[in-house]
Amino acid sequence: MSTIAANLQAVEATIQAACEAAKRPRSTVQLLAVSKTFPPEAVLEAIDAGQRAFGENYVQEGVDKIAAVAKARPAHLQNLMLEWHFIGPIQSNKTRPIAANFQWVHTVERLKIAQRLSEQRPAELGPLDICLQVNISGEATKSGAKPEELLDLAKAVVQLPNLRLRGLMAIPEPQADPALQRAPFARLRALAQDIVKAGIHLDTLSMGMSGDLQSAVLEGATIVRIGSAIFGARHYE
Repeated sequence: MSTIAANLQAVEATIQAACEAAKRPRSTVQLLAVSKTFPPEAVLEAIDAGQRAFGENYVQEGVDKIAAVAKARPAHLQNLMLEWHFIGPIQSNKTRPIAANFQWVHTVERLKIAQRLSEQRPAELGPLDICLQVNISGEATKSGAKPEELLDLAKAVVQLPNLRLRGLMAIPEPQADPALQRAPFARLRALAQDIVKAGIHLDTLSMGMSGDLQSAVLEGATIVRIGSAIFGARHYE
């Protein structure tokens, strides 16, 4: 068994235990393997081990990797349906390749970005699944919409023709204490409930990473974004 396959098994066991603690079916939490900075070969190892959804933070790296993985997949993996999620900051001049290459975008924080993604989404691909990123901890250096602006943003985004608003995403300030980890996740869940009460259907909470996925699952995460626990330590150039 490869290291990545073994790591995926360990992460799966952690998610399973968190779901049991939360009294939730395992099927309610999707594992998103964050493959940024790792080569296509690492993604292919993960695919061979059963992983199907991958997250990328950098536009050109992600687009190149999607193409490389599609080209390099062996015959027995060619017909698998993969999901590619964009989970990094979005610049206005980078929306076109995101709209054309990814199935999900987790990091919409402004209406202008949503409008460009909708306008540039190729019709034959169907609607692009969208999460609104929320600056849930109020950090000056963190991306995301302010909580008080979220409902108006959701009402505008849900009107765009080539997008499908699915839920909310957040990257809280790191905390070691599980109780402190859970608080911002609970706030994000409450914000989602407020939007649902306003008549907008949501089904996704993208929250939780390698260091806090148990806390996220306990507070209702439906997608957890795990990178280093699967692929190992990152080496940035």
